[in-house]
Amino acid sequence: MPSPSTNDLWIRRYHPAPDARTRLVCLPHAGGSASYFVPVSRALSPKVEVLAVQYPGRQDRMSEPGIPTIEELADAVTREVLPWADRPLALFGHSMGASLGYEVALRLEAAGVVPTGVFVSGRRAPSRFRPETVHERGDDGLVAEIKALAGTNSSLLGDEDVLRMILPAIRNDYKAAETYNPGPGRELTCPVTALIGDSDPKATVADARAWEGHTKGAFDYRVFPGGHFYLNDCVPQILAMITEHLDGHRAGSAH
Repeated sequence: MPSPSTNDLWIRRYHPAPDARTRLVCLPHAGGSASYFVPVSRALSPKVEVLAVQYPGRQDRMSEPGIPTIEELADAVTREVLPWADRPLALFGHSMGASLGYEVALRLEAAGVVPTGVFVSGRRAPSRFRPETVHERGDDGLVAEIKALAGTNSSLLGDEDVLRMILPAIRNDYKAAETYNPGPGRELTCPVTALIGDSDPKATVADARAWEGHTKGAFDYRVFPGGHFYLNDCVPQILAMITEHLDGHRAGSAH
């Protein structure tokens, strides 16, 4: 296991669980931060150790430039995650984090580390690319999009100082997510589970089901009530699903 001094910029362990038999890598949405997954870490520890990824350009990494593409970000995240692969890993990514999780999983498999599963939440499959230009809007247009998706505390959006700090990271992430178009031909071998809100304006149920074409492994999808951030209201159900998956993998490994 790596020492904290080498990985603490990228990998946040809010509840270290040295005896956990499995790890869950959590990848935030556009504009999001590792701290979004503190409740998940608290709920799963000590049975599962949560590794929440902190992207550059936000919170305590505010002074660092953002990484402009999903592929480059996946290269960086994979380098940081590989040292933690001394025990089984699963990945969970929401929105932009889902695309990133898929790319990280591809890189892990290429390095000989097959995840126990990848959970892709609130994001259409790569094969369902649609051009979007939210990242090209002015600040007011970008803030309107964020408010519409209810992904950021609205009280912060009225603070001009806070806006100036967070908008560059949000714009960078939107650009990375909206220009991500990997093309056909790359499939995972591990299981993939797609999660979607039934009224998500960014992706339909059909968009989520299309993730089936991106793995040779088992596929499942789950539809929850709510919009793009449906998961904020469905945490117990999602955690139960992830725990069931990880328990099943542990049982299979034991046999």
